[in-house]
Amino acid sequence: MRIEDYALIGDMQSAALVARDGSIDWLCLPRFDSPACFAALLGSERNGHWWLGPTGRRPATRRRYRGDTLILESEWDTPTGTVRVVDFMPPRDRNPDVVRIVEGVSGSVEMSTQLRVRFDYGRIVPWVRRSDGHLQAVGGPDSVWLHAPVPLKGGDYAHRATFTVREGERLAFVFTWHPSHEPMPAQIDYDVQLGETEAFWAEWVSKCSYTGPYREAVVRSLITLKALTYAPTGGIVAAATTSLPEDLGGVRNWDYRFCWLRDATLTLDALISSGFLEEAADWRAWLLRAIAGRPQDLQIMYGVGGERRLPELLLDWLDGYEGSRPVRIGNEAAKQLQLDVYGEVMNSLYVSRARGLSPDDRAWTIQRQLLDYVEDHWNEPDEGLWEVRGPRRHFVHSKVMCWVALDRAVKYVENFGRTGPVEKWRALRDVIHAEICEKGYDAERNTFTQSYGSSELDAALLMIPIVGFLPVDDPRVLGTVAAIEKELMADGFVLRYPLAEDNDVDGLPGGEGAFLACSFWLVEVMALQGRKDEAKDLFERLLGLRNDVGLLAEEYDPRYDRLVGNFPQAFSHVPLVHAARALS
Repeated sequence: MRIEDYALIGDMQSAALVARDGSIDWLCLPRFDSPACFAALLGSERNGHWWLGPTGRRPATRRRYRGDTLILESEWDTPTGTVRVVDFMPPRDRNPDVVRIVEGVSGSVEMSTQLRVRFDYGRIVPWVRRSDGHLQAVGGPDSVWLHAPVPLKGGDYAHRATFTVREGERLAFVFTWHPSHEPMPAQIDYDVQLGETEAFWAEWVSKCSYTGPYREAVVRSLITLKALTYAPTGGIVAAATTSLPEDLGGVRNWDYRFCWLRDATLTLDALISSGFLEEAADWRAWLLRAIAGRPQDLQIMYGVGGERRLPELLLDWLDGYEGSRPVRIGNEAAKQLQLDVYGEVMNSLYVSRARGLSPDDRAWTIQRQLLDYVEDHWNEPDEGLWEVRGPRRHFVHSKVMCWVALDRAVKYVENFGRTGPVEKWRALRDVIHAEICEKGYDAERNTFTQSYGSSELDAALLMIPIVGFLPVDDPRVLGTVAAIEKELMADGFVLRYPLAEDNDVDGLPGGEGAFLACSFWLVEVMALQGRKDEAKDLFERLLGLRNDVGLLAEEYDPRYDRLVGNFPQAFSHVPLVHAARALS
């Protein structure tokens, strides 16, 4: 299956990827960042999967989400009839459940299923037993139960069944995880859970304030962002997967199942601007817990519960998606210095407060501490927005976001009555602004550059007018946008930065596709410039890259006409929402 052949289901604590042929090839339980029990996505079916579909195994004729929900409906037309499979994960009460309901639509269809449970990312073959007609698989701390309406036969370390469904019939399979030391959990009523899941999403979407011409795309993106929120803590993961490659067959494979401060703040901006303030309050509470302590210990990312240790490990028993190795879990980038996150955090908290979030004295105390750190470290080189694994540089975008941190602090004092050394902040804000315009701007080419002294461009420079560093009609902004359109676009989409043998900025071999967020940023800037027709054309081209159920990965590779990178990617759906609002 291609990456775009997958759909997402989830319960706001974990998520599964369901392939177009009816196979669940990725599922981590009980959390987004837990070891997978289905890892075929990064290996083979022997690393765990659960297929359910018409005998003969073929792609679904059509599929869709049921209205504005995360309930997936896949339908197959066969010579003997039509069948539908309804997949969903109910918002969790205690134990995570995956429900798969087979519905006979017309005629009769012979169905088959194959279940291979493999704990620890496909490494552990569990012990399986039957109890009262149900299957239990146990391996170390993990236990799952499959409640099936038909008997399954074991063999070759898998369990299979073949059965027939006729028009009007409904058969439900329920897959439940629990800690192996606990007794078997109570079986859920799948029809009740289906109704409650549908009602949950309907009630949540009803708060959406966006009414523009791209409502379908915006709402689907917002649902996806909500699905990537870890409900118990308010943390927001960047994606549901690890190690889906940015370059097919290459080594640019990273674990995105963690909470980047940057991604989370941008996600919140999209949710808040669309009418969802509760998520901002939950995230602020998560943030205050996660970063509690010395400001110099701030990390760019944390676990969903606020964990700080995210050691990067290689899973050498997995072949990787389409041979893209290594497969990584954990992320060493957690140790990097990325100065832009201070600006993103300050901006998000400011926007949340401006939109009506109640004041919080402890939050302001921590913000003051973060600003002290910015004052002392803004002039240092860092790894920057793109988490380069090459030498640290004075990235222009990082400096701009340090300016944003101070600018929003000043606005906090001016607009919300907070106290602080506002004159000192204003003065430093002006110093940073002047230095960026002197050292980060190439007057001969009339463009800002990726870093001080560099001749390279960077798509992150498109954020300069978006965050208010310079007006969108400033000649230096106009020149930068024109240079990016001329030098950083491939097949009509924006690349992050040039990749060439003589440019060691990220310290990695191989190429990559077009990072989708960058093209959405260009749409937003075009709209701000009044180039609405051009912006609309590019935006609709980007919408055309979504898969059949409205999801986007991290990048699009025009070399193969495919989505690449982790999936679905919050950092793609967030700027989609902002671009739609700019066009509206």
